[in-house]
Amino acid sequence: MFTGVVSAVGTIKAGKREAGSAKRGLPPGLLLTVAAPYRGLKRGESIAVNGACLTVEKVIKGGFTVHAIATTLDRTLIGEYAAGRRVNLERALRAGDRFGGHIVQGHVDGVARVTAVADREDARLIDLDVPREVREVTVPHGSITVDGVSLTVNALPASGGVQVSLIPFTREHTTLGALRAGDRVHVEGDVLGKYVRALCRTSS
Repeated sequence: MFTGVVSAVGTIKAGKREAGSAKRGLPPGLLLTVAAPYRGLKRGESIAVNGACLTVEKVIKGGFTVHAIATTLDRTLIGEYAAGRRVNLERALRAGDRFGGHIVQGHVDGVARVTAVADREDARLIDLDVPREVREVTVPHGSITVDGVSLTVNALPASGGVQVSLIPFTREHTTLGALRAGDRVHVEGDVLGKYVRALCRTSS
């Protein structure tokens, strides 16, 4: 589990398609090498890479490797990541850690497209065209995860989509400050909203 509070911005150093298991008919996955400033990483621990929970396969000097399987590649943009891309990183929450964001599972619900970016005084407003299932569990002033960053929903425009507001700290310490109209990002809806939706559907 994560909180959506990014602890580092890493850089993709290399991506290598793996043959997978041809005998079982599995499609190839992607082995990513990520440069990161973390110390004390261990094999098998979870790290959110732009909001997608991935497992550390190998710890290397100055970073780590992860394997993105076919289902992950189907649901995310990770298959498009090339060397040099900056990514938001968060290590899994430990018992006793401060809970600064909201409950983030690291299960990307889909890909959203930035439709507008506007500065309003010291805030930057980002309008997102999100998948319907994400919009359904989103409420004004509730939570949403964008490329691994826990954000407060600023508004739900009548035309659809979701609007979030970035404070200066978020713009400076994550990749979101570089977003422009047309960019695509990972989004994860609020897990509490998902449970409420499931309960309503079951009781109806």
